[in-house]
Amino acid sequence: MCGIFAFLNYNVARERRYILEVLFNGLRRLEYRGYDSSGIAIDADLRSPVAIDKREGNDGGEEASRLPYNSAPPLVFRQEGKIESLVRSVYSEVDAMDLNLEKSFSVHAGIAHTRWATHGVPSPRNSHPQSSGACNEFLVVHNGIITNYEVLKETLIRHGFTFESETDTEVIPKLAKFVFDKARDEEGEQTVTFSQVVTEVMRQLEGAYALIFKSAHYPNELIACKRGSTLILGVKELSDDKNSGKLFHDVKALTKDEKPKELFFSSDLCAIVEHTKNYLAIEDNEVVHIKDGCVSILKFDYGREKPASVQRALSVLEMEVEQIKKGNYDHFMQKEIHEQPHSLTTTMRGRLKDNSVVLGGLKDHLKTIRHSRRIIFIGCGTSYNAALAARPFLEELSGIPVTMELASDLLDRQGPIYREDTAVFVSQSGETADTLLALEYALGNGALCVGVTNTVGSTLARRTHCGVHINAGCEIGVASTKAYTSQIVVMAMMALAIGADKISTQARREAIINGLSDLPKKVAEVLKLDGEMRDLAKSLIDTQSLLVFGRGYNYATALEGALKVKEVALMHSEGMLAGEMKHGPLALVDETLPIIVIATHDACFSKQQSVIQQLHARKGRLIVMCSEGDATSVCPMGSCRVIEVPQVADCLQPVINIIPMQLLAYHLTVLRGYDVDQPRNLAKSVTTE
Repeated sequence: MCGIFAFLNYNVARERRYILEVLFNGLRRLEYRGYDSSGIAIDADLRSPVAIDKREGNDGGEEASRLPYNSAPPLVFRQEGKIESLVRSVYSEVDAMDLNLEKSFSVHAGIAHTRWATHGVPSPRNSHPQSSGACNEFLVVHNGIITNYEVLKETLIRHGFTFESETDTEVIPKLAKFVFDKARDEEGEQTVTFSQVVTEVMRQLEGAYALIFKSAHYPNELIACKRGSTLILGVKELSDDKNSGKLFHDVKALTKDEKPKELFFSSDLCAIVEHTKNYLAIEDNEVVHIKDGCVSILKFDYGREKPASVQRALSVLEMEVEQIKKGNYDHFMQKEIHEQPHSLTTTMRGRLKDNSVVLGGLKDHLKTIRHSRRIIFIGCGTSYNAALAARPFLEELSGIPVTMELASDLLDRQGPIYREDTAVFVSQSGETADTLLALEYALGNGALCVGVTNTVGSTLARRTHCGVHINAGCEIGVASTKAYTSQIVVMAMMALAIGADKISTQARREAIINGLSDLPKKVAEVLKLDGEMRDLAKSLIDTQSLLVFGRGYNYATALEGALKVKEVALMHSEGMLAGEMKHGPLALVDETLPIIVIATHDACFSKQQSVIQQLHARKGRLIVMCSEGDATSVCPMGSCRVIEVPQVADCLQPVINIIPMQLLAYHLTVLRGYDVDQPRNLAKSVTTE
């Protein structure tokens, strides 16, 4: 998964330095999506092709001569490493080139990319923007995977193209140049438009992608298109009109508007919120063309020669700039852990009324869900764990069998899904590739599909029949924290809504609703364990492995806690079902291996006491998480380390119990000297299979 960003200013003067900083800041906001290499492309000074050609290591030749008279090859900068490596490299190259950073542009189009490597090692040549050739006639930044790139590459090689990178992306700009040259040679200079080139390229591509094109043949224009990967258009009007913020109700107003403005493309809303709150979530197969300050949208269709023009409404972003800043915290993960009292309050706001739950996104489908033959939770990673935590409560209140599916495994098996099933898809980003492929599979089998996501306008939100937004706020740290707890709460509320027609569970439902109302306060209490968890992390800093045992509601807590340690602290850790301890894991127990046992007070408490006794008998290095006041019963005579947490309703206890594990993972990572927010080899949203 990668992050792509573009900035176009129209009828407003912007210095080259300002343009660079907008692009760099856009990449910084998207760096959580990939951070092994990055790159940008900006305009060169007009009528200076010689200097550019020297920098590119060629004499320009026929390609340079075929560029428009008022255009020079764009400048492309690419660098391995994180964004700051790119920033240093760009300013160093700019100094060497003696490029004027104070030069002003009334119109300028720049593109940028931050990469999470899938095809080819992190290196400048594999970084984006990828180019059509020596003079950068066509440049592309890409998020996704082109599945038929090998076939396209072979075809282009036969037509004389040479490839420099190992990426799948490089076929795209070269294919654009092939289409452009063919059309120009056949029909003349002025007959092919930028959008025609891009739509013909789309016709040849297979896979999932979001693309932004820049071309020296079409100066001051940008085109974006997508299929399966998120892409956002942001619009900022710069008129002196005091009511200017209200002028853009839909894109139709932009098709003939020449007022000063700034326009943005981005993989995520968090990269545009500091510029504007007017945005459009681009839909699959849409081609968005910015030219002369105007925006036009075409709908690509394989069955039609020409795409149809469409009109779309702009939305207003409900996000504040403060949400994408660290504030007084050292890291985003730390901030997001401590934000959970607030994020849970936001998740529940307006949804708990008069001892009942109101979920507007589900109300029209509750009857269908109640008559399902089964409910299937489908997700990956942390989202799967959140669904696993909610499963027992949903089964209890609905009386419907609930099964769990890892999205990738479901696809590999082509597991049976029926029209009478309800499939619930859980994804923080709403763009997880395996989850979306499983969604298409379930839709094809006729199941009712429900989405649980944190991202308004995401593919998951648009493609499911109904769903619930978790409203946890922007989560930037790669390791999910507040989204996990909000997912559990949302799925608990779903269980309450689905089971609301049963009189036999009324008292239980009312008790849980009261517990939900108090949950943010309980979370604030458990966050006071921060110092205690830091001390525990100090004692574990040199250990190589960690086991976490849970059962019942807290089997999911064991899995998620171990996953957090694995993700960011880079320590081997395993979450295990305590009931399976004797079937193999017990052989690992000795006095050096730290073992966390989750034994808060619920229906499995006595069984967990037995597990603790057996581990203690084998001289296990025990750390026990228990409810406040239970320390002596789980750990007689102080024979192990105890973490006491507030007691809440059993189905909500996983929300409380995961927080000490999040804090432990955070402090272990900091103490071991690793990057908390951008752990090795990982990215926030996995948009490739």
